[in-house]
Amino acid sequence: MHPRYKRLLHDSLTASAAEHADKVAVVTAEERVTYAELHARARRFACLLQAHGVRRGDRVAIFLENSATTVVGIYGALYAGAAFIVINPQTKEDKLRYMLADSAAVAVLSEGRLGRTVSAVVADPASPLPELRLVVDASGPAGQPVDARPAHAAGRPALAALATAADERVADPGTIPLDLAALVYTSGSTGNPKGVMLSHQNMVFAQGSLVEYLRLDETDRILNLLPLAFDYGLYQALMAVHLGATLVLERTFAFPAAIVKRVQEEGVTVFPGVPTVFATLLALHRNSPVSMPSVRRFTNTAAHLPDDYVPGLLEMSPGALVYKMYGLTECKRVCYLEPELVLGKPSSVGKAIPGTETYLLDESGRPVGPGVTGTLYVRGPHVMMGYWNLPAETEHMLKPGKYPGERVLCTHDWFRTDEEGFLYFMGRSDDIIKSRGEKVSPVEVENALAGVPGVREVAVVGVPDDLLGQAVRAYVVLDAGASLSEQAFKREAMARLESFMVPRDVVFVGDLPKTATGKVRKKSLLEQT
Repeated sequence: MHPRYKRLLHDSLTASAAEHADKVAVVTAEERVTYAELHARARRFACLLQAHGVRRGDRVAIFLENSATTVVGIYGALYAGAAFIVINPQTKEDKLRYMLADSAAVAVLSEGRLGRTVSAVVADPASPLPELRLVVDASGPAGQPVDARPAHAAGRPALAALATAADERVADPGTIPLDLAALVYTSGSTGNPKGVMLSHQNMVFAQGSLVEYLRLDETDRILNLLPLAFDYGLYQALMAVHLGATLVLERTFAFPAAIVKRVQEEGVTVFPGVPTVFATLLALHRNSPVSMPSVRRFTNTAAHLPDDYVPGLLEMSPGALVYKMYGLTECKRVCYLEPELVLGKPSSVGKAIPGTETYLLDESGRPVGPGVTGTLYVRGPHVMMGYWNLPAETEHMLKPGKYPGERVLCTHDWFRTDEEGFLYFMGRSDDIIKSRGEKVSPVEVENALAGVPGVREVAVVGVPDDLLGQAVRAYVVLDAGASLSEQAFKREAMARLESFMVPRDVVFVGDLPKTATGKVRKKSLLEQT
């Protein structure tokens, strides 16, 4: 196979290692990894997995902070024939246990603080993980395994250190493009996260379409400060490897001045973000002018980028292209607005990405014309295989298409088009809250907050927010005689939930309005406040 012919997701790393062996592939605060090193480390991890019985179609979980090792884990799992699952490092024990059990993951890669969380989950006799065969410590040579138990003790998984992985030949697992490449977990309306099943074909197509419309090439240096568990962050890594470009990987945007310095030092050319990131960046710029002349692309998704942000971004990076986009995990990306139109059509999210098609239907399944609100449907090779182990939810999202035998993605989001066919987001038709680019299940948040001492009932809704897309608001009913401040409630929430799920607003109420069947009328709550 010619090195540039990519039919499997990991073919990109094989090709880039062959063509750019000495080029830096990943830059982090701790290390600079060349393509040759990245390829070798991924292959060693694949050998370790295969030596412990990991085979084609198995699932391998990666529970790490953003790091070069996370990228190694992704491609190592793929070389072994497995599908990878990158788990957000903010994930709490209960949710981690659910994801490992639901996916029937056979191996997990972790280290340090997160490794101790894995150990606690694995050691819990009340919630066994019978499919988990291997726990791998990602620490360096001086690191210790994440658990002190000997291999297979009391039926527990084997333990191994990534540093001990041998440089052996990876057995060809026989992977084909239709095989599962990744499970990307996203919040579901039932309260438990749903595993979006993405094939090699889905992901190879998506990364190719993205780099085409973003006009990227191997000279780019792509910043990523978003979690690799979040598909927006994940694809920054996949695009970089696909192109043989350089990924500048950060763990957080908590220190924006440090990020600006890293952009300047590393000559970053692509700056992906969400509105909250750009708001912070612009606030820094207003206080003390920021200059990032190397940046040639700003990309935004998750929520609408306010129109008045664009001039400020161009002040910091003159001549840069600003991309407004819309997507969802179930197909990665739906549409984008050509940057030349960002001022002329500021409210639009553009048209379908290359190689795909979108259309709008009304409630009766009939096409709607310009200016009429309809539900957005998506056709293309990037549409997910379905939800892992959730046939009913899959049928809810994947519908019969316009042509015999095809299934298309029903986004359940409302859009309009103008006379030129440009798309405009009008609202969400389901209960899921989309905040900071993450999908937040109200049920999941409600279940967690119901355990706060003194809380009798809680209802969670999303409210519009210019920066977040939607903010999480909790309506709380306390037990008789209980006393709980907003600050104390938020502390409890932070102990139980990932940060993006913690309510921004807390409203204490005497009762929750309900229907005759006892269902909370959330629309009434919003009308009262």
